[in-house]
Formats: sequence, structure tokens, C-alpha cells
Amino acid sequence: MASGVNLSPAKGLHRRKGGSSLVWAPALLAGAAVLLPVVYLVIRALGAGAEAWELLLRWRTLEIAGRTVLLAATVTVGTALIAVPLAWLTVRSDLPLRRLWAVLTTLPLAIPSYVGAMVVVAALGPRGLVQQIVGQPLGIERLPEVYGFPGAAATLMLLSFPYVLLSVRGALWGLDPALEEAGRTLGYSRWGAFRRVTLPLLRPAIVAGGLLVALYTLSDFGAVSLLRYETLTWAIYLQYEATFDRAVAAALSLILILMAVTVLGLEAWSKGRGHYYGSSARAFLQSGPVPLGPWRWPAVAFCLVVVAFSVALPLAILGYWLVRGLAGSEALVSLLRPAVGSVVVASLAAAAAVVAAFPVARVMTRFPGPLSGILGVVTYSGFALPGIVVALALVFFSVRFAYPVYQSLSLLVFAYVVLFLAPAIGAIKASLLQVSPRVEEAARTVGAGPWRVFARVTLPLAAPGFLSAGALVFLVTVKELPATLLLSPPGFKTLATTVWSASSAGFFAQAAAPALLLVLASGVVMAFLIARGGKVSSQGVTRGDVPIR
Repeated sequence: MASGVNLSPAKGLHRRKGGSSLVWAPALLAGAAVLLPVVYLVIRALGAGAEAWELLLRWRTLEIAGRTVLLAATVTVGTALIAVPLAWLTVRSDLPLRRLWAVLTTLPLAIPSYVGAMVVVAALGPRGLVQQIVGQPLGIERLPEVYGFPGAAATLMLLSFPYVLLSVRGALWGLDPALEEAGRTLGYSRWGAFRRVTLPLLRPAIVAGGLLVALYTLSDFGAVSLLRYETLTWAIYLQYEATFDRAVAAALSLILILMAVTVLGLEAWSKGRGHYYGSSARAFLQSGPVPLGPWRWPAVAFCLVVVAFSVALPLAILGYWLVRGLAGSEALVSLLRPAVGSVVVASLAAAAAVVAAFPVARVMTRFPGPLSGILGVVTYSGFALPGIVVALALVFFSVRFAYPVYQSLSLLVFAYVVLFLAPAIGAIKASLLQVSPRVEEAARTVGAGPWRVFARVTLPLAAPGFLSAGALVFLVTVKELPATLLLSPPGFKTLATTVWSASSAGFFAQAAAPALLLVLASGVVMAFLIARGGKVSSQGVTRGDVPIR
């Protein structure tokens, strides 16, 4: 019986040179755009003088690189320890309010790292909320130091564990519970069967989620700068701001790129050639949830603690500082200008990314081959680049070769497209795979041109993917900080830069309102994606799904 799903490209589409050239040219242009910052950064770094390279090889530089690796490794392991139990509880167990916990535990993705760091400082800093509450009654003059490694690691763990959670949760839904039950028949306890059978099968999902956590940590600038933990991103920014000769900043950026590439290589190596599939994806529905027994309420307490520290407390503390500022008649920053700036630049970036992603996704789905495969790897690699690295490269390039666009809105949007093209490609590609090439070819046979086929056939059928692509790019753009700081036009403000400026100066009451508005905007976009039932996966970098940064 013939199947109704055919993902192979129709031969007629290959023979129509006009149609293929119309899509190949912009697709290759998008790939070149992603490569531009890295290539120029390499050229700029290689042209650095001997003094710059000597500074790069000093012990201080190696120490900063080591601190960066330590933070990334710690956060990655910590998020796995949080996410794996949460995933199992919300998928396999009879946890009370399981669906509610499944939604609440994804909400930290709506909170930018610099907002989370601001909350930590506002609550636990020397003059923070906790110090004010317990200091005088208990005679505590100073709380333990929140700045440095402990504060940065804890903040990033609590905000990035959903990357691993989404990946492991998806793997658990597709894993056959009969394998774990077979382990029980061999005499293993419930924990023993999970550790010896289920956990090894979840390894690819854990690694895939950990990949994004590691990349997220390597590229983070907001949390480490506010919590004063010097990593490569903060060192690059300080080097860029403090010196006239910025070749050292370019060389430091290459170290950060090398770390990101190493993480991607380790993830690819870890996959190996093993098989991780079971016999039936419906077995869980037949076997039913695993009863928690006496662990039922401790499990609820665990979920409650995670949601409280990652979502509820940050929002409550922001609300407290907002109310305190209003009650104290403190001059709050106007939200209209940064809110409009955020919406405008994020909307432009979303539209530009969708336009750039369509030809790439089209080539990958309709013209499979070595060239389209390389193009996919190149365009997806932009998602692994730290924002500060891309921004720095574009600053160097525009000053030397394209000065009219230096510190312009167009250059800022271009940076966003380079950074976030992968989410758009993943969403559009997923929808194009569901559009049969035979439908498009049928429209071509009756005389419709490529543009008419796209407007009347492809676009309506693939519209959900285009909407998801735009929403995802809007979500990650509105939270982006380092690229916005380095590339924004003079006087241009966004919610992200407003929060960072106020919180870095210690004006928490002024930062609370834009921070809450930023979280609200991110939450609305996430609610839209969840309501649509879109496929939100943290494995998008390597599998073409939809990643969230």
C-alpha cells in the first residue's frame, strides 16, 4: 500500500533550473553571512602583534579560560542532576499535578540570565533583601558571599536546566518501559533497573541537553558580569571597552570559539554507534505510571523547591523591588522607549531570520546532498557562537570595510540573524518535510511560476513552521544582551540593556519594571508556542528541531 508521506524530492524540481537557482543563491548567501564573523575574526586575530599573543599566553589568560571551563562543566553536571529526576517524575510516575509541574518546570527559559543574576544580588547581596530581613533581628552583619563562582553557577543551573529537561522528557516518552520491567524481572530494584537499564538509554538525550547548557554557559555574559565571576566573555568585553588595540579581544574570542567547537565535537563523539531505541512507544500508555508510594510527597516537595527557586522567588523579588521603588517615589525609568526598541528590533530580526532561513530549509529538504549537508552544518554553527564574539567580529568588520553601517540597526539585526538562524531553520524545515513535493510539482505542471507556487501552495501548508520560526527568533532576540550592548545605535535602548545598566549600577528598583516586562514578553511567546503544540526541543542544533537559547 502506498504511503501518503513522501519526503524524497520530486525529480521535476531538480530539472527546473530556474526554481533551484532561486533557492540556492540566497541559501548560499545565508551560509556566507554566518561564516563572515568567524572568518574575519580569525584574520584579525592572526594579524595581532607579538605583544597581543604574549598577553594571550600569560598565566592570567589561562586562568580565565580554566575558570570558564570549570563553570561550564559544573553547570552542565548540575542541570543534569536537577533535570533527569524531574523528567522521570513528570513522565513516568504518578506525581500529583504532573502536567502542571511539566509546564512550570519549563518557565525558567523565559528568564534571562542577567535578570536571574540581578535577583540573586538583590536578594542575597550585602544590602539585599535577605540581609535587611534577618540582619538586625538575628544580629547577622553580613551574609556569605554571593559573588563569584557559587552565585554564577547556581544562577545558571536554575535557569538552564530546562534544556536537559526537555531533551530527557522527550526521550522518556519514546522509550519502551518494558525494558525497565525486564530489568525488574532479573532481580533489580526499581532504582537498580533505572540506573542499569533506563539511564544508559537516556545518555544521548542527556548529552544533547548538556550540549546546549554548556554552550549557554560559555556564551553567557550577563550573569557572570553582574556576579563578578571573570570568564572569557567578561574578559573580552572588558578588553574591548578598556583598550584601543582590540586585537587581544579578537584572540580571546578565538579561544571561546575553540571551546564551543570542542563541546560540539565531544557531543558528536559521545553518540558513538550504539542503538538506543525500544520496541514500542505506546508501552507506557499500557503499563501506566509508576507508583511513587512513600516517595510521593517528597517528590512533590522536590518539584516545589525547584519551581520556587527558579521561577516564583525571582518574580516575587522583582515585584518587591518594583513596589518598593513606587512606594519610595523613586524615579523609575520610562519603559516605553526600551519596550518599543525591543519589540521593533526583535520583530525585524524575526522577519529577517525567517526570510534567510526559508531557502536554507528548502535546500536541505528538497535538494539533499553533500553541499546541502555542509550548508546545514555551517548555518547551524551560528547558534553555537557566543553573542559577544559575533558582535565583536562585526564591529571590527564594519569599522574597516562597512563604516556606514557601524552601530546601525541593520548591523544589529544582521548579528541576530547570524546568531539565531538555526532556530528558524529547524522550525521551517520541520514544516517543509510535511509538504509533499508532488503537490508543488502539480502546481508547476499547470503553469504556475516558482513564486506563485510558494505563495499559493507552500506557504499555506508550511505556515505553522514559519510562525514558530518567527516566534522563536523573537523570543531569543528580545533576551540577547552582549550583541545588543556592542552593536546598538547611539541612544538606542532595549529592555535587556535597560535591565543590565540599572542592575549593574545597583539600582534594583529601576531594573525591576523592565525585568518583569521582559520576562512577561518571553512568557507570552513561550505560551504561544506551547498552545500551538509546537515541537520545542533542546536537540535542535544537531537534529533540526527547534532549539531555544
